Amino acid sequence: MSTIAPIHTAEPSAVPPARPVYRVTGRRVLRAEWAKLWSLRSTWITLGLALLFVVAFGLIASAQYKSRLTSGGHMDRDFASATAVQLSLFGTNFGQLALGVLGVLVTAGEYSTGMIRSTLAAVPRRLPVLWSKAAVYGLVALLVGTAGVFTAFLVGSRIVADTPAALTLTDPGVLRSLLGAGFYLALVGVIGAALGALLRSVAGGISVLVASLMLIPGLVSLLPSSWQDHIGPYLPGTAGESMFALHHTASTLSPLGGMLVFLAWTALALAGAAWRLLRTDA
Repeated sequence: MSTIAPIHTAEPSAVPPARPVYRVTGRRVLRAEWAKLWSLRSTWITLGLALLFVVAFGLIASAQYKSRLTSGGHMDRDFASATAVQLSLFGTNFGQLALGVLGVLVTAGEYSTGMIRSTLAAVPRRLPVLWSKAAVYGLVALLVGTAGVFTAFLVGSRIVADTPAALTLTDPGVLRSLLGAGFYLALVGVIGAALGALLRSVAGGISVLVASLMLIPGLVSLLPSSWQDHIGPYLPGTAGESMFALHHTASTLSPLGGMLVFLAWTALALAGAAWRLLRTDA
């Protein structure tokens, strides 16, 4: 007697679930750049240094003014006529270096490590990467710079209270100067990021940034006075200082004029970075 073995039909293999399709959107690019920015140890260190420079040097200038005034020590004419705003913003010249250098590192650092290839592979259109880096870091620099200048002024104004330099937030032009200083520091950070993307070199970006803000104004001062009056106010560093200067002279730009000129320099740097990003490979 023979038996017939049952025939087992193979069950169809389970179909693996389809992987979700992620679209490249502006919001996701911003979130990616935000995560990359805070994943670097240099971000925390450099932002801390920028905040320290703005606050510490502003307080040191205020303390020096009060000490020399009470002790009868020698003060040059500019220092003797300084106000609480000028004293508290003394550290912006040092804070801008830290924020500008970090801006260069945000973009040029990816080129030096080769990470930019992965970034551009994920975002093939390229330009959203540049805009997102500039927007994210510009916002961070704005918050750090504004917090620094307000802290330096609020503490420094107490140090120079009951002196000819004393001012409060309600005095004319004070609030505008402090906000202008914070915005100036943010734009310096954006320019640094643009120079890093344009030159793709950390050393080159930092060199051009320092030259634009500090060295070129010194060189222009060697030109004839008629040339200085026509060129000097429109240089990046000089126009930026007009944004937060409490008092202006006939040879300097107004706060609005200085802001427009400095915005134009920022836009020029971003345009150059965008052009190279589109025209050349990473």
